[in-house]
Amino acid sequence: MTTARTTGFTDIDQTHWTLRYLPPWARPYGRLARWDRPIGIWLLLFPCWWSSALAAAPHWAQLAGYMALFTVGAIAMRGAGCTWNDILDRKVDAGVERTRGRPLPSGELKLHHALIWMALQGAVGAAVLFKLNKFAGGVALLSLLLVAVYPAMKKITSWPQVVLGFAFNWGALVGYAAVTQTLSWATVALYLGGVAWTMVYDTIYAMQDQRDDAVVGVKSTARRFAAAPRRWLTFFAVLALALWTATGLLAPLGPGYFVLLACIAAHFVWQIALLKPHDPADCLMRFKSNRLVGWLMLAALVADRLY
Repeated sequence: MTTARTTGFTDIDQTHWTLRYLPPWARPYGRLARWDRPIGIWLLLFPCWWSSALAAAPHWAQLAGYMALFTVGAIAMRGAGCTWNDILDRKVDAGVERTRGRPLPSGELKLHHALIWMALQGAVGAAVLFKLNKFAGGVALLSLLLVAVYPAMKKITSWPQVVLGFAFNWGALVGYAAVTQTLSWATVALYLGGVAWTMVYDTIYAMQDQRDDAVVGVKSTARRFAAAPRRWLTFFAVLALALWTATGLLAPLGPGYFVLLACIAAHFVWQIALLKPHDPADCLMRFKSNRLVGWLMLAALVADRLY
């Protein structure tokens, strides 16, 4: 028997070690940056690691350093992005069961506290940016436009997950550019495959809020696809696999890559076939399981280069 980790239907994990060991005054800031939910860091980080691995041969000596650098950057920029999202959505979050306990709608932090915290995290991200070559730094800066407009998309389009996908997978371009100071068609296919992958996992994530989103007027692909969720999720999963297959052919990569890509396909089948769209706990579990997709793709790219 397990102990409940949350109170009611909320996305806050009060027992997570990143919050448990912080002093009480700092815990709302950790929750604002989503340190209690590291899956978002992984989903932002993996595309950076993938493209770094794709570019690594014959630059293996640099790979570990870039992976560490991107880890720091992903933690900082994911936190800054979540803080910005919560600043803009604080009134909407107050009307959604899962999010009304967040620091801003609950009143734990004031708006100016969140703005300062966002700036501090952004400063860490900027420090990472200055460690990259000029070309990679320029590519990375372009992503800020997507980060800035994403929260507004939920109010004006039923496809905000597309914008999130473009933003969250931008690291697939930055990682390759950091190693090689250029881009390739294989990298573009890797990036676009990541966008399609985001359409799968973030649609599943948004299914948790379908009822409340309808009440407060927030749009999402979960609501857009409600009549046939598996059909749409299957379409985007197949699109992701097709684009990642193109990555392997354009690079070109060996058979080991495609074997592990088949494992990713099997994981997509498990996610979509057994998904319970109206069960928030099931949706959250399957959303979090996408960390395995990230590890499998990284293993595929590294194993191929080693071979």
